[in-house]
Amino acid sequence: MLHTFVAYVEDLPGVLTRVASLFRRLNININSLTVGRSEREGLSRLTLVCEASAEAGHRIRASLFKLENVVDVDDIAQAPAVTRELALIKVAASAQNRSQIFDLVDVFRARIVDLTSESLMIELTGVESKIEGLIEILREADTKILELCRSGKMTMRRGHHTSSVLKAMGAQPEGDAEEYDAPGKATRKGKAIELE
Repeated sequence: MLHTFVAYVEDLPGVLTRVASLFRRLNININSLTVGRSEREGLSRLTLVCEASAEAGHRIRASLFKLENVVDVDDIAQAPAVTRELALIKVAASAQNRSQIFDLVDVFRARIVDLTSESLMIELTGVESKIEGLIEILREADTKILELCRSGKMTMRRGHHTSSVLKAMGAQPEGDAEEYDAPGKATRKGKAIELE
């Protein structure tokens, strides 16, 4: 089964190396990895997708949390979530096939972000199947794909604040008071961390 891990990691050198080394040791392939700045100062949000059994998923989450510079980890594969991916596709375009490509771009609600006499670049945001669909249709239409760049999956829980988000906001959810040391603080390995 596919697991989607969302981790908050400190913005320090070597963090990605530690994460990649962990998966190498566990002999698990990373299907998708996306990292970028988060809403919290000094922390990046890492979204990682891999295929493993349910039991292995629990071990992976625990192992990720034990890594140095990892502040929080959540496995949201089975939770209601919004998942998107960005793709940039550069295709060969001539006067003969340009209008056909424009029609395909409209059908998939994509955008043309660059246009030259020999090529054009398509930007598409959506679920993985939507991106795969456009790529397949372009190939069926004998459109030569010159370059393809995909961001990997970005996932966020739908309409539900995780405990880490609530702690970051300085709130304390009802009925879960024992999970929090104080508003605006989270405990990590026995150490209080100030949250922005």
